[in-house]
Amino acid sequence: MVSKYIDTNFDLFFDKYNNILIKSESYVTKRQSIKLLGEVLLDRQFYEIMTRYVESGDNLKLIMWQLKDDRKMVQYEAFHVFKIFAANPNKSADVKRLLTMNRQRLLDFLPNFLADRTEDDQFSDEKSYLIKQIKLLPQTPSQQQRTASQETSR
Repeated sequence: MVSKYIDTNFDLFFDKYNNILIKSESYVTKRQSIKLLGEVLLDRQFYEIMTRYVESGDNLKLIMWQLKDDRKMVQYEAFHVFKIFAANPNKSADVKRLLTMNRQRLLDFLPNFLADRTEDDQFSDEKSYLIKQIKLLPQTPSQQQRTASQETSR
């Protein structure tokens, strides 16, 4: 029932969710909203919602900003949403463009991101995987366009 409601009211729901909850000044509201978003997007019942959410460059930008939050737990929760964008094999053109534009910044940022989480093997593995995925992106958006053109002409 919830997934049907969100799917039907997708734009309105996420406009309010992103702008009121994730952009909240309240630490608890922000952290719990990002955590819930990650849990919902990874739930099979919300697959269509997840695919729509991760197609949006604006949603990616919002989550990338949360990776830079001053509070480590907000960063940690944002990482779990960010990985859905970055690991998605069917990235939208907008998401590919944003990741490609920020490729080097992400490659500089991620190796030291939450480096003190040394006991969290799953986090370390996921971070390593994302770094590999980001390294596979074209170095510039123009390379991405050439690659897409070459694939289309085949």
